[in-house]
Amino acid sequence: EVRLVESGGGLVEPGGSLRLSCTASGFTFADAAVGWFRQAPGKEREGVSCISSTDGSTYYTNSVKGRFTTSSDYAKNTVYLQMNSLKPDDTAVYYCNAMDVVNPSVGYWGKGTLVTVSS
Repeated sequence: EVRLVESGGGLVEPGGSLRLSCTASGFTFADAAVGWFRQAPGKEREGVSCISSTDGSTYYTNSVKGRFTTSSDYAKNTVYLQMNSLKPDDTAVYYCNAMDVVNPSVGYWGKGTLVTVSS
């Protein structure tokens, strides 16, 4: 059974930082592209970042560029999302998604972790 488990969410004041983690079991991140998505109340889910195991390339949506950084530790089968200079608009449930780079039709989602940015 494949499981993706996100952790690290919580309540933080504007301008603060959090680091999210996504750890997989039953699936190897070294063979995947791993993305972070978020869904704010009343809004559609949007892509935030992605990191590819093929060449280490990363992608960020414009609203988080310069503030968020995604990285991987394949020895721990974990992908991170470092979030700095957080804003109230970053409040959302953050989800991890992994897509098999060899067979892109194979993908998995975590259950999400809530990030609340508020004073």
